[in-house]
Parts: sequence; structure tokens; C-alpha cells
Amino acid sequence: MATSTTGSTLLLPLSRAVQLPIDQVNFVACQVFALLAAIWFRIYLHSSKTSPLIRHVVATLLGLYLALFCFGWYALQFIVQSGIAYYIMIAVGLENMHKFCFVFALGYLTLCQIARVYIFDYGQYSADFSGPMMIMTQKITSLAFEIRDGIFCKEEELTPSQRRLAVRRMPSLLEYLSYNCNFMGILAGPLCSYKDYIAFIEGRSYHLKQFEANGKEDPKHEQKEPCPNAAVIQKVVVCAVSLAFYMTATRILPVEYNIDEQFQETSSALTRIIYLYLSLMAARPKYYFAWTLADAINNAAGFGFHGYDKNGEENWDSVSNLNIKQIEFSTSFKMFIDNWNIQTAVWLKRVCYERATYSATAQTFLLSAIWHGVYPGYYLTFFTGSLMTLAARRIRNNVRHHFLHSSELMFMYDVITWIATQVAISYTVAPFVLLSVKPSLQFYSSWYYCLHIACILVLLSMPARARKKGGEEKATISQPVGQQKTEDNISAQNSHSNTNNNSNQREETAWRRPSAAQ
Repeated sequence: MATSTTGSTLLLPLSRAVQLPIDQVNFVACQVFALLAAIWFRIYLHSSKTSPLIRHVVATLLGLYLALFCFGWYALQFIVQSGIAYYIMIAVGLENMHKFCFVFALGYLTLCQIARVYIFDYGQYSADFSGPMMIMTQKITSLAFEIRDGIFCKEEELTPSQRRLAVRRMPSLLEYLSYNCNFMGILAGPLCSYKDYIAFIEGRSYHLKQFEANGKEDPKHEQKEPCPNAAVIQKVVVCAVSLAFYMTATRILPVEYNIDEQFQETSSALTRIIYLYLSLMAARPKYYFAWTLADAINNAAGFGFHGYDKNGEENWDSVSNLNIKQIEFSTSFKMFIDNWNIQTAVWLKRVCYERATYSATAQTFLLSAIWHGVYPGYYLTFFTGSLMTLAARRIRNNVRHHFLHSSELMFMYDVITWIATQVAISYTVAPFVLLSVKPSLQFYSSWYYCLHIACILVLLSMPARARKKGGEEKATISQPVGQQKTEDNISAQNSHSNTNNNSNQREETAWRRPSAAQ
């Protein structure tokens, strides 16, 4: 257990009591504090009572204080990265601003990750300053593209989502720092668009979304502002359950046991498959905890409202980062990554996939790997994930239509694909957890690289069928540790879905409260 940290040591006794590294205890404590601060921010610094200037200043100062508490002097890296990126935006012309910001932000992040992994504490997977920098890199690059779209590009050159997110003026330094370093998202994100954040700070978010959906202001909706309390309580409960499950299950089912030589020699193939699935499932709740708590913090501050469902119930998931039910019951590789690390996949789509002129999937996987860090296990996971994605797409296009003739066949198909998906996901992400080269290759060699070989055989033997919708591929992001997700991610059933030609129409439906509820 790590007892040293560059951040505060105030909670060291608590760290020893719960037997968790001090940096992780600091992270959780700061997020709990941020949750309480968010409630205070929404009530006492409401946009109807407080100017945007004060809200920007308070949000920024609280965020920097939390970063200083968690990471000490390393928190200066956040200001340095944001400051230099802002200077680049001001100094470089609009035509190439996005390229310079992208290269700088990603390069600076990579240098920090290299220093963190190979100089300071290789092999330690704990709360560290490069995590917040990953989110900040997403914000810096996204905003650079959005400003260029809004000021430099012509309307007809942009997609509908790019036009909606386009920023029409250069932000002030305070607005820029507030967007990057606000207390709601500095430690764990998630990514949000600059336009949505500024609308929230200025108190226009609810009415802006309503106007986008209806084309006019609706007096009925002005009477009552949505309340996030129920959503926040629900997410906090999910956080508590996830944390309790993680702290117990990971001690019973360590991922490293998959590469134990005695276990490999004495266990049957079925036992190893079951243990692989269970051990990787036990590793997921820590992400459930961190991302759901971050979502709850944003909601508690009044940010994240995404309209009403068909029953008139409020949706508070516009910045949600995962859909646990869809993840655990995924019946395809794509369905799993559609609902995992949602905002990262949105970022990959905005800055890479939909702007790539060739090999969009390969470029997106490469960017995802670089962004995640320099642990060798990450690259093995993303390489394997690219094969899995292409092979799964090929199998679905050639096989699925044979099972559409009856409900019994569809049920059989769902059961088979659920089992296959869970095994494939576990096989793919094991190096992501093991991190280093030796244990990762030891894991794959113990399985004789069987799924790698199977994917290659599928790609060589199965024909690529023409898609029914020519633009469907461009609507998808393939990222094994993220997921594929649209920017307009709320359906009537409050589940996340991919971009399609009707995404704007679905967003409009979500924003209109049904007449029965009115």
C-alpha cells in the first residue's frame, strides 16, 4: 500500500485504517467534497442570484484547490497545459489552430505519462495527475475544433452535430480555465462541450436545450426548473454498491491469478474461461464508482439535464459516462463499447473519426491508445480490440439475419452472443489491467492467441457485406476501453444509442415533455 503522495497527507490515518493508498483516499475524499460543494453551488450560487463571473471564479478556484489537495505541485501541470494551449489558440491562425492545439495537448500529456510511468512509479495503477490531464486534453482539443468550426469553417462544410457545438467567439482566459479546471470535472471529468458548459454557467442550459428541441420558448416549461435530487441520490447509491463490491470482489478474484502457472496447469479450459470472466467483471466496479460519482457531482450542481423521457420523467444523463446494465448484458462487442466510457468515445468521434480522410477506425484506435497512456498493456488491448471489432462486424453482417425469423431463434442468438461477447471482452482487456508486457504476453500465450487467430480467420474467410445504410460506418467509433456513442445519446427508454439519421429527431422528442405529463 502506497503511503507517500505529493498531495495532502491529512487523511493518512484514514488511509491506513481502510488499507487503501493515500492518493486514492484523497481522490475519494475530494470527490465527496465536490459533491457537497456542487449542492451548495446550485442553491447559493444559482445563476438567477449570481453573475457568471462569480460562478466562473468559484468553480475554477474550487477545482484548483481539489487538484492541489490530491496532487500537490503536480497540479501546476494543469495550469501549464491550459495556459500554453490558450496562448496557441490566440497566437496561431484559425485555420491551423486546432492542429497545433491537438499536437501540443496530446504531446504534453504523453510526456507526463512517460514521466509518471517510467520515472516515478511504474506498475502502480492509482490515482495520479495524468488522469485529470487526460480529461483536460479532451477539452482542449475539442474546444479548438469547435472554435475553428464556428469561426473559420463554412456552415455547409460541417455536420449537424458540428454546427450545433460550434463556438462563435474566442473564450476569455477565465472562461477557458473554468471550462478546463472547474471543480465538477477536474478530477474525473467527464468531458462536456464548451457550449453546454457556458450555457450552464450563464443559466441558459435548460432554456437553450428547450429552444433547440421546440424552436421556441415554452411558458409551461419555464414554470419549474428540473430538480436533480432523485438522480443524484440514485447515482450515489450506485457508487456505494460499486465501491463495496470492488473492495471485496477484487480481493477474492484477482486478475493476476489468470497468469498463475499452477492455475493454468491444473484448471480445465471451462474453469479458466469462467474465472477470466469473473475476475474482469470484478475489476469494472471501480470505474462504475468513479464515473458515476463524477456524473452525480455534475448533476448536483445542476449540470447534465437532457430532457424528458416518454413518461415525462427527467433525464439527467447528458454527461453520463457509462450504462451499467447495457455493459453487463451486452450481446455484441459493439454494444459493450457503446456504453463504456461514453464521453471519451464522443471525443474520439468529434476530433478523429468523423474528420479522418482514410482508415478512420485504425486512426481512432491509435489515438485512443496514445491518449490512454504508455503502458504496453494498453496497446495490446487496443490492437486486439481493433481485430475484435472488425471480426465482430463481419460475423454480424453474415450471420445475424439467419436468426431473425422467430423469437426462439433470436433468444438463442442473444444467449450465444452474450457468452461470446463477455469472453471476448475479458480476453481483450486483460492486458489493460495487467499493464506490463511480460504478464500480458504470458496471458495471451497461455490461450495460444486463440481469439487473435479466430479473428484473422473470420476476416479472411467471411465476405464483407454491403451495409444497408451507406453512412452507418461513419456513425460508429471503435474503441475497446471507451465506447461508441453519439453526442445526442438519450433515447425514449433512457438508454444510450449510436448516431443515425434520426438523432436530431430523437433529441427533439426527448426534450418535449409529453402532453400527459403537462
